[in-house]
Amino acid sequence: MSKEFSVLIVDDEEPMRNLLALCLNDKYRCVTAGNAAEASSMLSKSYFNMLLTDLEMPGASGFELCKQVKDSGQDTLIVVVSGMTHIRYAIEAIKHGAFDYIAKPFDMDTIRMVMDRAAHHQMILEAKRNYEESLEETIRVKNQELRDLNETMNTTLEELYSNYRQTLRSLAAALETRRVEAQGHSDRVVAYCLRLGKELNLTNNEMLALEQGALLHDVGMLQMPDTLMKNTGALSNEEREIIRQHIDHGLKVVSKIDFLKGARPVVSQHHEKYDGSGYPLGLQGDEIHLHARIFALADAFDAMTSDRSYRTAQSYSHARMEIVNQAGKHFDPKVVQAFLTISETEWQEISAASSSPGYLETYIDKREIRSFIVSLKKRAGSSGALSFKAMFEPNYSGRLN
Repeated sequence: MSKEFSVLIVDDEEPMRNLLALCLNDKYRCVTAGNAAEASSMLSKSYFNMLLTDLEMPGASGFELCKQVKDSGQDTLIVVVSGMTHIRYAIEAIKHGAFDYIAKPFDMDTIRMVMDRAAHHQMILEAKRNYEESLEETIRVKNQELRDLNETMNTTLEELYSNYRQTLRSLAAALETRRVEAQGHSDRVVAYCLRLGKELNLTNNEMLALEQGALLHDVGMLQMPDTLMKNTGALSNEEREIIRQHIDHGLKVVSKIDFLKGARPVVSQHHEKYDGSGYPLGLQGDEIHLHARIFALADAFDAMTSDRSYRTAQSYSHARMEIVNQAGKHFDPKVVQAFLTISETEWQEISAASSSPGYLETYIDKREIRSFIVSLKKRAGSSGALSFKAMFEPNYSGRLN
């Protein structure tokens, strides 16, 4: 045993403590004290691996000394050496934290055996403590690594989503340049749709799908001739029929791209009317997907309150009155009611903020957006890209031949 293993021997009889010190000094670094008070002072200033103490001493007893060591939280092992031979003293000593109890008179072999066993036990405790501390540090480091990795992954997912959404917005902006539209129309309609979706308690996934549909509702217009897209006058019946085909073309586009499936209801139904007078299928009421019913009102609201080449923007009150008049006809009464619960001031604020790249996060938790991107990557494959390239290939099956 290393001489660094320290033992505090406490006994009011000097010959006894000297004998113990002499017997153990070859293996342990021994220090002696004549009473509990002296031992207590020494324990408060220095650490000892082991305490070897008598019970009956002037002043505080060995029991009190044992309790002090136990209450201190230190791992000092206690061995009691006492002339009190009744079993109840041994039991009481163990209750006070003693590792072992040796009755006087004793032989030195017994003392050495108990001390060696106690020292071995303490070494095991120290090894266990060191292992636990090492394990805690390893866990702390690994947890920090996981937090760092999670933060990096979240940043990457957010960048992916930003790129994905910017692609959709760029496509919507490109569509606006081909039409006689007010600048920012797509962003405003998306923002209006999201606000109505929130009012109608759509889920996060439904909100993401609604955004897709609102941005891509007119993607089929990519197939329309420029002469029709730039026309500011009245359309002939033949031209009107050609324009109506943009729904079929748009549906072909989004149907061929799995991660755009959320856009399909709006792309295919955004010209349906609640009373069944719309096109292409003449759907009515709840036959029309809720996303398309929301979009119809949001699109009309922006059309009425934005400047167009053929007229200036109309007032909010005029648009509100027209929307109310069209409840049950063009618009779903439930969506109209949601619209009416939102103040004019808030609609103006939504319009002003709609072009912000992070506007969607006003309504959808970032964690849901990350999950959405993960699902897109799973559909695209582990190395697949979130690409719209197929839309613009000359031989793409969704293109009008």
